[in-house]
Parts: sequence; C-alpha cells; structure tokens
Amino acid sequence: MTLLAILLGTLAAGIGSVWLAAWLSFGIVSRYTQHMLSLAAGALLATAFLHLLPEAFDAGVEPHNLFMTLLFGLLFFFLLDKAELWHHGHEHHHGDAHHGHDHHEAHDHHHDHDHDHAHSTASDASHVEGAHAKPLAGGWAILAGDSVHCFGDGVLIASAFMVDLKLGVVAALAVLAHEVPHHMGDLVVLRQGSQSRQTAVLKVSLAGAITALGGLAGYALLDQLHGVLPYMLAIASSSFIYVALADLIPQLQKRLSSRETAAQIVWLISGIALVSAVSVLAHSFTAH
Repeated sequence: MTLLAILLGTLAAGIGSVWLAAWLSFGIVSRYTQHMLSLAAGALLATAFLHLLPEAFDAGVEPHNLFMTLLFGLLFFFLLDKAELWHHGHEHHHGDAHHGHDHHEAHDHHHDHDHDHAHSTASDASHVEGAHAKPLAGGWAILAGDSVHCFGDGVLIASAFMVDLKLGVVAALAVLAHEVPHHMGDLVVLRQGSQSRQTAVLKVSLAGAITALGGLAGYALLDQLHGVLPYMLAIASSSFIYVALADLIPQLQKRLSSRETAAQIVWLISGIALVSAVSVLAHSFTAH
C-alpha cells in the first residue's frame, strides 16, 4: 500500500506539475511571451537560492563540500554548453566547406566576389548557429538539473509517505506546487531552442517522471540516499544558476526604453516572488 501511494504521489507531483506549468505557460500567460524570459530567469535563480540550496545546507553537511559541489556543477554545465557549441559549429563548418567547394567550381570567373560573399555568408550563418546552439545547450543543462532535482524530490516524498500517509500526500502536493513556477522557466528555456511546445512538454515530463524513480529508490534505499541528497540539490542548483546567468540573463541585456526595462525588472522580480511565495506555502503545509 505504501509503495503504491509513493508511486502515485511522485507521478502526480513530477508530471502533474509539468502539465500545469505548460497550461499556464502556453495558455493564460502565453500572450506575455516576450516577458517570459525574465520570469524564467527569476524563477530559476529563486529555485536555486531560495529553495534547493537552503535545503542542502539544512542537512548539516560541511558547507565547504557543498560549495565545492556547486562549483563542480557550474564547471560541468559550462563544459556541456561548450561541447554543444563545438558539435554544432563543427557540423556547420563542414557543411559550409562542401557548399563553398561546389560554388567555386560553378563560378570560377567570379572567384574574388564569391569568396567575399561566401565568407560573409559563413560568418552570418555561424553567428545564427551560435545563437541557436546556445539555447539548445541550455536546454540540456536544464534537463540534467531537472532530472537530479526530481529524483531528490521523489526521495523526499517517499520518506514522507513512509512516516505517515497523510504527510506523504501533503509532501506530494507541496512538491507539485513549488515545481510549477520552476517548470514554467524550464519550458521557456526549451522553447528558446526552437523546439515545439509538444517536444518541450514531453522532455520536461520525462524529467518529471524521474520523481517516481526517486520515490522507488527512496523506498528501497532511504537511509543510504539521505546522505547523498544535499549534494544532489547542489548539483541541481548549479544547473539552474548556470542557465539563468549564461543563457537567459544575457538575452535580457539589450538597450531598451525605460518602460520596457521596468517591465523586464518587474517580470524578473515576479519570477523570484512566485517561487518564494510557493515555497513558503509548501513548507507551511508540510510543517503542519
């Protein structure tokens, strides 16, 4: 009975929060798509600094070890980002080289003009490729961090169910509630990679389903996993911090009118306030 309750609770929290976030992102607030980047940046930073890291430090682990884990996570996601940029840049380079060779044979008598044109086109295409590759790499970082975070949520929900069934239900509802604004930010990041809504929702839902895997692991290995949870929270935090600062914030650093800048700041603060408020409510419910 307890195992079934854990499975149902973790699936409801993990996948239900994604679907609710998708309904809000692509429905009610879809008209504000230009401001969703600001909201996403605020939500991701608040999730990391106001929810995950405090939980990690509350576990009583040596702070130096958690900061080392956070630093390692930031470096890891930076390297993941670079690997994505190199991979797509490498593919683009070969495509341009092949195209340039054919172009040269067909228009040899315009060699100088075509060479300049090809160079300009390659530079422009490389710039566009880099612009598309950056959000794509951020998407991988988001999915990796989500998976780690959701696994940890599953372990926490399982531990609550193993203490008391009602406490488990409250914990699952609390996880569902505080994950909604965070997943709204995830969906924005993936949509920036030119992915369809369905693809973005599917990928984040698969990451959310890891919550059930964490619930099963927590049911079987609760004592062993409790010691690892703080480090998992630090790794998840590093992914959200990296994506917010490396992928989202730079896209917001444009010269805008004072009115547009004010709106940008308001949406950024709204993302922080939303996660903060939901986290406070979730903790108050679990405390009772």
